[in-house]
Amino acid sequence: MLYSTCKKFKEERKLKISTSNKTKLTASIVMVLLITSAFAVMINAPVQAQFRGEGEAGGIPGPLQSGVVPDITLSTWALLSVRPTPVGVGQPILVNLETQPAPGSNRLHQDYTVVITKPSGNTVEYVLESYPDDGTIWFDYVPDEIGTYTFVFEFLGTYFPTGRYLDGAGPPAENYTSGGTLFTESVYFEPFTTPARTVEVQEDIVYSWPIEPGPPTDYWTRPVPYERRDWWPYIGNYPWYGPAGAEFQVPVEAFEYYYPDTNIFPPGHQRRGIFTPWVLGPESAHVVWKRQTTMAGLLGGDFGVEVTSANIFGGMGLGGDPPGYGYPEIIYAGRAYRTYTKPGADTAGQLWWESYDIRTGEVIWEMQAPYVMAVVRGTLVPASITPNFIEYTIGAIPSGGGFPTHVTASLLGYIGGGYLIKYLPYTGIMTANISIAPLTSGTYYRNGYAMSVQNLGGGNYRLINWTTLGSTSNFASRVVSNITWPISSLPNTVDYQAGIAAYVQNIQRAGTYYQINVTAIRLSDGEVLWSDVINEAQYSGSSNMADHGKIAVLTLNEGFVCWDLETGNEVWRTEDMDYPWDQAGFGAYSVQSAYGLLYRQAYSGIYAFDWDDGSIVWKYEAPAAYTYETPYTNEEGETMYSWNIGANIADGKMYAYNTEHSATLPITRGWGLHCINATTGEGIWNVDLPGAASKHNPDVGPIADGYLTLSGSDGYMYVYGKGKSATTVTAPDTSVPLGTALLIKGTVLDQSPAQPDTPCVSTDSVAAWMEHVHLQRDLPADLTGVPVTLTAIGSDDSVIDIGTTTTNAYYGTFSHAWTPPDEGTYEIIASFAGDDSYGSSAAATAVTVGPAPAAAVPIEPETTEPEATEPETTEPEATEPETTEPEATEPETTEPEATEPTEAPFITTEVAIIAAVVIASIIGIASFWALRKRK
Repeated sequence: MLYSTCKKFKEERKLKISTSNKTKLTASIVMVLLITSAFAVMINAPVQAQFRGEGEAGGIPGPLQSGVVPDITLSTWALLSVRPTPVGVGQPILVNLETQPAPGSNRLHQDYTVVITKPSGNTVEYVLESYPDDGTIWFDYVPDEIGTYTFVFEFLGTYFPTGRYLDGAGPPAENYTSGGTLFTESVYFEPFTTPARTVEVQEDIVYSWPIEPGPPTDYWTRPVPYERRDWWPYIGNYPWYGPAGAEFQVPVEAFEYYYPDTNIFPPGHQRRGIFTPWVLGPESAHVVWKRQTTMAGLLGGDFGVEVTSANIFGGMGLGGDPPGYGYPEIIYAGRAYRTYTKPGADTAGQLWWESYDIRTGEVIWEMQAPYVMAVVRGTLVPASITPNFIEYTIGAIPSGGGFPTHVTASLLGYIGGGYLIKYLPYTGIMTANISIAPLTSGTYYRNGYAMSVQNLGGGNYRLINWTTLGSTSNFASRVVSNITWPISSLPNTVDYQAGIAAYVQNIQRAGTYYQINVTAIRLSDGEVLWSDVINEAQYSGSSNMADHGKIAVLTLNEGFVCWDLETGNEVWRTEDMDYPWDQAGFGAYSVQSAYGLLYRQAYSGIYAFDWDDGSIVWKYEAPAAYTYETPYTNEEGETMYSWNIGANIADGKMYAYNTEHSATLPITRGWGLHCINATTGEGIWNVDLPGAASKHNPDVGPIADGYLTLSGSDGYMYVYGKGKSATTVTAPDTSVPLGTALLIKGTVLDQSPAQPDTPCVSTDSVAAWMEHVHLQRDLPADLTGVPVTLTAIGSDDSVIDIGTTTTNAYYGTFSHAWTPPDEGTYEIIASFAGDDSYGSSAAATAVTVGPAPAAAVPIEPETTEPEATEPETTEPEATEPETTEPEATEPETTEPEATEPTEAPFITTEVAIIAAVVIASIIGIASFWALRKRK
């Protein structure tokens, strides 16, 4: 079912993947996730399923034939199960069949008949064989109509004559003299028809589990819970070697859906054209952790800056992939594995081997690495034989039937020195040491399979295709094919999907290369398909690529020349790259291929060519911050930082860093690591933390689980990816009155081992912050913090959105004033949603809001109103005839005598204020009455 569904998706959307439309992509694959139960690839059962071995089926289905008298007659009971109901149109219905008693060891029932009646009345009939032994079988049915479907299982009966049965095939007995099971009595299983089962089919999809389409967006760890089935496209391992196996693998259609126009096999050897599917790549320049692998940096003193590259880049020591740079060779289930020289513990050059957490760098175990003695540059030295690939063993249903369903074992493997060696990933213990003589080494090209060339002498060679699976020590039993081979090796340029190898040779005369010879050889039979010679000089054999049924060869002055691998026809030549540096071939000894594009790191920029016609789809440049830092320019004469190292492509993104063939002293300033959209060429992020800058250092390191490894020129291995964050929040510890604004404060800090308890900064600021923290750059002046959402939950469970504030990027702090609307206790939650650099975090505190303070009112003293006394007046004598208006005189008042208390009281400020109020009140009352009298 997954095949047809993914094909439909591919037809509906043939656009190439870009990181900008990942959300739309993941949303549209919900249907795929619904029908991939336990990763099993389910298909509609054929009309006649075959599960038996060789020979005719032993049982005779249907009613007993006339004259046949079985030794035993059994009443048979049949089971029919269909689910789910209801179900959405186009979703699978699982149909399970079984009969009891079981047919018995090595016997099976034929002609299990299931009649399906559609809502329209049309019927569909499925006729199947059961599994041997237990009499069970299942299949998926996909309804295409809305309404009620009816299912009926008809068991027609089976007669088993006496004789020997083997995997369902039976008598005549002379065909089977040993093996299987011998039955000395005949038996007849009587017919049985099950009751009808119905399923309601509706228009809407029925979800079996809450679906979270798309990759995990928050910080996550291993192991991944089984409930997270929808994460399967994003949690693969490194390295990747193509399809998992002939029977059990993600269908080609599904691979092409996620990685359109991309080879389902790694093109050439794994470290060439490196592309890793089924993993996430870091979305920002955030450094999670780092580890010193050697001593590096400027020496200073008498030497100034004009020192050797060994002094600046430190000689990097041993270990890594390839040895010397601290990279892990393998990342499996979140654990990384690497070999290294342990400081202070080197024993005659012997390496150490360790397993560590890719998220934290925590070492889980370490041990001395197993080794063999080998000649290196004329000297016999210990050579590590630690693993460099992962082998997955596929299991089957225990009860029989032969469907591969799950990985039963994962082992770490190594091929070399005449041996196949395997290790347990959890402990590092060696579990197998198998001789592959007469071979000495091999190219591991897909899960469980390798190819080796055997030298028979006299110019005769054999190409051996063999399997690494299993524990047999008999190498002959591992050989899948053995053919005559025309050359002494398996070239790096092999298109395993097309089944053709390309052998590219430089032709030299008069001390110079002047021609290129290309020969195509078919892998299945060793036939030379064609050979062609052109009058051009090859740039480097490691810059050629076989993919898309073509072989592209990089020339010194004419760009790529491309041939059809099947026919030998020259199909295109690339457009001219920029003059002068890129046209002259300056650039990486590496190329990559993915998403229908061929990538080339040149001195003035990175190019992406279309595999269909060789046209330039995009070019990415890194303009130099200061023009005198580098001599390299593009076509327009603009100064550019150069590229001389390959890239790693994963998750729709390319990761590459600036360097040059032989780093000029003093070292160029401003080189950095760049993350580029692999399909559009748009820059996503970059940081001035350069990679190792010698001419043949490795590419960007492995990527898995959203983490990228990179060896820096400062002697450290850096791991980029998402880290943990920690949020704190505080509020007043004492109750605050209603109507009072309170201050909410807290922090959001990075918990990554590389810079613990430092501020979390915005995605746009991460690169500058990392440069400050790890390169001792000046503190940037324009850093921005991260948003913090504040929420209050009241005593009545009411939810209040307080608002969003932004942290101070230099300290990681935040604050926000808030006035609670009501009395009660509030839980205050501060949450940081996380982003491309940090996982989410949150914290909570509480605050209590009490009553508002009472309004301020005058304090009325207890007073006694004095008796109103009429002033003493004397009536003037009336004098006739003259009358005189009496003068208005103030009434005579007498102040009461102040009585001194026996002890003078202590007068507080409050008392004084009250007294003043009382006095003022009395004076006011007296004046009031006086004025009334005067009226």
